[in-house]
Amino acid sequence: MSLPPQLKAIQHHLRTAQEHEQRDPAVAYYCRLYAMQAGMKLDSKTPECRKFLVKLMDQLETMKNALGNHESITQEIVGHAHIENYALKMFLYADNEDRSGRFHKNMIKSFYTASLLVDVLSVFGELSEENIQHRKYARWKATHIHTCLKNGETPQPGPIGMDGEQYDDMFSTEDGPSAQAPSSPPPPGYTPDQGPPTSNFNNIQISPGAHAPANTPAELPSSAAEPEKPVPVPRSMAVVDPSLMNTSQQGDVRLTAEDFTRAQKYCKYAGSALQYEDVTTAIQNLQKALKLLATGKE
Repeated sequence: MSLPPQLKAIQHHLRTAQEHEQRDPAVAYYCRLYAMQAGMKLDSKTPECRKFLVKLMDQLETMKNALGNHESITQEIVGHAHIENYALKMFLYADNEDRSGRFHKNMIKSFYTASLLVDVLSVFGELSEENIQHRKYARWKATHIHTCLKNGETPQPGPIGMDGEQYDDMFSTEDGPSAQAPSSPPPPGYTPDQGPPTSNFNNIQISPGAHAPANTPAELPSSAAEPEKPVPVPRSMAVVDPSLMNTSQQGDVRLTAEDFTRAQKYCKYAGSALQYEDVTTAIQNLQKALKLLATGKE
């Protein structure tokens, strides 16, 4: 069934869902859930829109039943962490390519997909200011690079002014990048200059100086201020809290189900960081998990 014109605003989220159907079903599910919620706000009264949204609801119910053993679907906090972590990796891949002066359609797609996934995070609640700023930056960079390549110009790498046109209207099925995003996105490692916020991407720790893995192919998926040339920052090592070396539960600590879920989340972040040899992020998140389990406090 074709998308009614009134629901054009959700077409990119639905396309992202389709692209991730096999690669990451949780991403596909939450992209469709966002599209359904956004579509209901756009137009749920006209017959064609109502028919489309009902079909989308049925598709979501089928997916939910099929993915019943996925924690990302059954546990909201795990789902939130999964989508946020995926969006961050997409953003960092594109940002590393951008700052290295490697401009191609798939890095544009990665920037834009990251911005769409930040939209999707709203199904879990209000977006953080960091997420809003990353979305704005990613969408604008996609616009700037797309326009430059289309006009035969060389894009300016790194952060610059953000007064560009809306990328949604340019990123069409006919002329927009169609290749898939990288299946192995880069590890957390973003060093901001003048662009995105200097803090972490919500709860995921970001360490400076990291780059995309060596085996990542190059072709994966107001007035502007004069940008400074980014200077590589050496990777710093996290300091281990000596009080956590021989950790045991302190006193009569009563952990809630939410505490255990948060501890699992930190361990999951640590495991993801180790996959990309990001020791700093792994240590930081393991220490958070240990402290929470030992004291019941973060």
